[in-house]
Amino acid sequence: MRDVVILGSTGSIGTQALEVIAERRELFRVVGLAAAGSNIKLLARQVLDFDPAVVGVSRASAVQDLQLALYAEVSRRGWNKGEVRLPKIVAGPEAPNELAALDCDIVLNGITGSAGLGATLTTLAQGTTLALANKESLVIGGRLVTDAAADGQIVAVDSEHSAIAQCLRGGTADEVDRLIVTASGGPFRGMTRAQMADATPEQALAHPTWNMGRVITTNSATLVNKGLEVLEAHLLYGIDLDRVDVVVHPQSMIHSMVQFIDGSTLAQCSPPDMKLPIALALGWPARLAGAARPVNWSRANTWTFEPLDDEAFPAVSLIRKAGRIGGTAPAVLNAANEACVDAFHEHRIGFNQITDIFAAVLDEHLNTAPGNATKLPADSQPAATSTAGSVKPADVGSRWVGAEALTVDAVLSADAWARRRAQDLCSDETRRPQA
Repeated sequence: MRDVVILGSTGSIGTQALEVIAERRELFRVVGLAAAGSNIKLLARQVLDFDPAVVGVSRASAVQDLQLALYAEVSRRGWNKGEVRLPKIVAGPEAPNELAALDCDIVLNGITGSAGLGATLTTLAQGTTLALANKESLVIGGRLVTDAAADGQIVAVDSEHSAIAQCLRGGTADEVDRLIVTASGGPFRGMTRAQMADATPEQALAHPTWNMGRVITTNSATLVNKGLEVLEAHLLYGIDLDRVDVVVHPQSMIHSMVQFIDGSTLAQCSPPDMKLPIALALGWPARLAGAARPVNWSRANTWTFEPLDDEAFPAVSLIRKAGRIGGTAPAVLNAANEACVDAFHEHRIGFNQITDIFAAVLDEHLNTAPGNATKLPADSQPAATSTAGSVKPADVGSRWVGAEALTVDAVLSADAWARRRAQDLCSDETRRPQA
């Protein structure tokens, strides 16, 4: 029996993880659930279904709402209130971290965005196995996360990184030549940048394969998500960024591949279903029977592969740049992107401006780095003049901090500055999409 804490329980990853657990209660016990507090009715149902000892809500004002929702759900089910054990409720921004510190076997971090960094570091400090779906915490935390993790303590939940982990079993570390991360191409695959200029939020959310939340789905449309996955693969498996490739595979049947030095390539394939990597992460290194349906080999299948169009989708190259520079650069890029995604869905900027603006914010951040000509990697020098204007030296987080001096405070300050700066640029009237 493994005790599990699920962070982001009402999101896509969290709900599917609970479905996996519901079918295997002899193997897993939920001891803690945490959610932002935006879907209180669902959280109340989860609490009564899985009876966790502790529940966390990041929005402190949602505590009373949760209590009322619990009693309403008890009544709806016809249960006797006196027979129901209500959990301990912790609230506020630190609630996920408190849940991550619980005594358990696995913490599944399904929080979206940089907000998951604290819980990731708390889990690692506890020595608990981290089932990581929150790629952003690894990307922005960089060496803070990798240095804190014991060998094998982080188990990937992303389908691409789960696939790589499975393929890596086919050879030793020194036999690995390249990692090949597959991308569906998103809803705008095959379109030029000019053709995407008038793309709407509704079109960006119409992903052809996966059902995900707003931020991740939009990131898949811009291919930001794939760039973050490249960095995650580099950090998880210790493979140089230049040896992590991206190939477009629209059918999403092959989830990633590993190429070995003898010329062989191992691929992990299965119909697109996040329950498979979730189940593998919860049961790692063992596989759970019946986690997902297999490929139907009795009928014809056609799988295609295409090179990535870097001109139409510059996000992957931009994120590689941030990864090579390291330090606070990935945190700035990620935070600016999240702010731009919000602005796009609020119709304040156009689709292509998402990457334009976060690139400008990244350049601005690098150009405020003291002595950047000597401190930044030689192949990653920023332009001499910022494309986004000047920055007041007093702006906390505006200056680049290298990997050796990186701290959690530096990451969070850079994140906060990048969000403010991106919001400023998104509010520029000249950047508004034409009606």
